[in-house]
Amino acid sequence: MPRIPRPLLALLVLLPGLVVLLVIVICVVGIEDVAGRPVRGAVVTPHRVVTHVAARPHIVPRSVWARGGGEANTAARTPPPPHYDDKVIAVFVHHTDSPNDYACSDAPRIIRYLAAGQTGARNWDDIGYNFLVDRCGTIYEGRAGGVGRPVTGAHTLGFNHRTAGIAALGTFTAGSPVPRAMTDAIAALAAWKLGLAHVDPRGTVRLTSSNSLSRYRSGTTASLPALAAHGDAYMTTCPGAALDALLPAIRERAARLQGRT
Repeated sequence: MPRIPRPLLALLVLLPGLVVLLVIVICVVGIEDVAGRPVRGAVVTPHRVVTHVAARPHIVPRSVWARGGGEANTAARTPPPPHYDDKVIAVFVHHTDSPNDYACSDAPRIIRYLAAGQTGARNWDDIGYNFLVDRCGTIYEGRAGGVGRPVTGAHTLGFNHRTAGIAALGTFTAGSPVPRAMTDAIAALAAWKLGLAHVDPRGTVRLTSSNSLSRYRSGTTASLPALAAHGDAYMTTCPGAALDALLPAIRERAARLQGRT
């Protein structure tokens, strides 16, 4: 049997280790061609998926306002089982067209009056808004069904599905001051609610009208702001010119609360 030269024997001993080292280098650097581009078919580690969610703000439950005061017995009645959509991809901002000079401690009583008007005079099954925000920035649960769930509201004719209604307690026509605490609360609520569906508050969404009395004929798919004014979908000046003018800033704040740049 011929004798293997010592240098060749040493190379054969080291060869497996060199192969392993080469594989490690390829895995770390990536398989690239001479131009530095990944070769087709190479395994590339995917980027981490970034989700933009926001913290849930404090929300006062409806039990705080729905079971008090004999002036609104219709608000205290038990609503029928709620209806749900698959998710909420847009929020509509409203004002309640009620006085602005209230004490924040009176907000539950005011909400009872609003609910009484909607369930009594209008014969709705429950208050239409999903949430209400007072001048001090306190957020109240409106329509029953669970604040974290996609409850179908009755706040924007033609566009109640896959949306939530946020009502600012007061009247915010041109020249009316809008409290910063109120707009901050609307931004926080919208950031959380839209974040559940990974929706950017500054973007647009596609919604299908269910009623021709809206701005869009029934069955029409419209492109609307994800954080919209009531007037974007219905022929109304709601939420008032003063609050409407602040919506761009509210969208930006909501986006920042979701961690967007």
